[in-house]
Amino acid sequence: MKDQRFIGTGVAIITPFKNGEIDYTAFGHVIDHVIHGGVNYIVALGSTGEAATLSLQEERAVLDFCIQHIGNRVPLVAGNFGGNNTHLLVEKLKSYNFEGISAVLSSSPAYVKPTQEGIFQHYKAMVDVSPVPIILYNVPGRTHSNMTWQTTVRLAEYSKGFVGIKEASGDLIQTINIIKNKPEHFIVTSGDDYVALPMALVGCDGVISVIANALPRAFSQMMNFALDRDVYAANQLNMKTYDLHQWLYVEGNPVGIKAAMEILGLCTREVRLPLSPMTDTNYKKLNESLASTIEDLKH
Repeated sequence: MKDQRFIGTGVAIITPFKNGEIDYTAFGHVIDHVIHGGVNYIVALGSTGEAATLSLQEERAVLDFCIQHIGNRVPLVAGNFGGNNTHLLVEKLKSYNFEGISAVLSSSPAYVKPTQEGIFQHYKAMVDVSPVPIILYNVPGRTHSNMTWQTTVRLAEYSKGFVGIKEASGDLIQTINIIKNKPEHFIVTSGDDYVALPMALVGCDGVISVIANALPRAFSQMMNFALDRDVYAANQLNMKTYDLHQWLYVEGNPVGIKAAMEILGLCTREVRLPLSPMTDTNYKKLNESLASTIEDLKH
């Protein structure tokens, strides 16, 4: 049986900043915004949450705040369990306080470019000690190392502790092979908003989304229509939001989504170095695109 907690729309939530510090007031508003918008679960401390720029103390504080503010309204996934040091990740899993955390999201090792056997053994070492389910994360655009469908299926067959994968290769052929060959319990989610709809229509179980920070209701409804196989309704919403994607990523993620959230009045566009806030030129174009998208969604 699939873990129903991770079906539908997850949101890779941003970490709001103000004057260099985490803005917890804004963070609470963002959490409420996405929950009221209908997302099924929240993923904190991913790349969208700028986990790489946070201290260990800040990471823990962000999770503790999420646990407290969410208050069991939706499941919480901790995204700060990626990296290329297997030993440290294993030790972290052994000692971490997972109370209030439903699962961890773990990106495939970056930079070192391991073989497929190395990727398998890396995740095997993690799942053998993890007290909570693990969602695999294949994001070759960031890691420069693709996890093949054969490795994904091998991991899914090795342990039911791997509840699913965030597949962000953007490769529909690879995705179809995962879906065709995976065990029944294993969930496949899209890691790219651009292709969330077509991935759902070939058998994916949902999405872990960036745009859902800004437009949770529209994107969650699109995914729900897709999972219900109402292709027409899903495509209508997909087309209404599609043009916005380019402006969310024109200067990289989470620069664009932070700017969109500022336009919506939910937080500032502030990011931490080495990222820099969206330029005024692109901010103006994003503002125009967001306004147009919101207007289209009214009809």
